[in-house]
Amino acid sequence: MNIKTGIYGKNNNSAGKRKSPSILNEIRPKSSVENMIENPVHASNPVTLVRNSIGMEFILVPAGDFEMGSPSNEKRRKLWESPVHRVTIKKPFYLGRYPVTQEQWSKVMGNNPSYFRGEKRPVETVSWEDVQVFIQKLNTLEKTSEESSAYRLPTEAEWEYAARAGTTGSYFFGDDESKLKEYAWFLENSGLETHPAGLKKPNPWGFYDICGNVGEWVQDEYHISYKGAPSDGRAWESLFPSVSVPVRIRRGGGWNGNAGCCRSAERLFAAQDKKLNSLGFRVVKEL
Repeated sequence: MNIKTGIYGKNNNSAGKRKSPSILNEIRPKSSVENMIENPVHASNPVTLVRNSIGMEFILVPAGDFEMGSPSNEKRRKLWESPVHRVTIKKPFYLGRYPVTQEQWSKVMGNNPSYFRGEKRPVETVSWEDVQVFIQKLNTLEKTSEESSAYRLPTEAEWEYAARAGTTGSYFFGDDESKLKEYAWFLENSGLETHPAGLKKPNPWGFYDICGNVGEWVQDEYHISYKGAPSDGRAWESLFPSVSVPVRIRRGGGWNGNAGCCRSAERLFAAQDKKLNSLGFRVVKEL
């Protein structure tokens, strides 16, 4: 089956071709490698985006508060998604509109480790450690300073805040699992492989593939529950500082996960040196 690319090509959930982005008025001076671009297709609310020198697009996420985790009556919940706790995201930030693609990874790293090949598909089979190298090289490429690197992994709280997009249900579209196929590639519709980013509908803030397709590494180490979790949205680390290979959180389900793995509160984990063909990432661009 010939699937058109989702980022720059045809969207198979809407008729016709997607409109070409147009340049918007700047809210600050424009550099040669960064442009403001049009609101994403399907997004229910206006959003602000920027694009960097290798074509990565980022959505501005506002500061705010949310309830992180899942209540005891949520279907398919896990014990380590509790207790539900209030988190305040104090500073706005940009988050990748899509997971990082194989094309973007190759531009920075000069290789493609992915099992399922395709330039517009999410990069996968990358460890958390590999992602740190990518981010370091991306910051060098974009000429950011070491004192305040512009790019990094999202924290677990930032990821869930952006995934929920102001909603409180099991999914950002509500609690009805039957609607999931409109938004995500998962076990029931993926054909046991990844797909080009952006073919499904985005969440209310304009993020594509925030659930399904590939899971996504975040910065935090795994903790068995949210007891003692930071309330300010920062990364939660150093539970076992003496462990040689820390365990990190992965979010968002994937092509091989069931519907429950695509819930906004779902959290899984893997050793930070683990490489899986169902696990990729998206990045934060700091203001």
